[in-house]
Amino acid sequence: MRKAKRKREHEVSTTDPRWYRQPIAWLGISIFVVTLAGCIHLILFAVAHEDPSLVFADKEVSFRIPATRKPTQPPATPPPAKP
Repeated sequence: MRKAKRKREHEVSTTDPRWYRQPIAWLGISIFVVTLAGCIHLILFAVAHEDPSLVFADKEVSFRIPATRKPTQPPATPPPAKP
């Protein structure tokens, strides 16, 4: 009688089509919930801690890149072609 009961439980678990009996569904749900909680945590953390202003924000050069363009020189005219 015990073998028959074990066999029935095993058959039910492998052929049961209900979604909440599938471990992969719970894995997907748990990954989604953890990811969503992490995103909310990072957003709340970013709102609570303001970034300090940059020291070099008002200067002419930032990261060795000039803030304004220098006027370009017109290209030199090529010498006239010899006939």
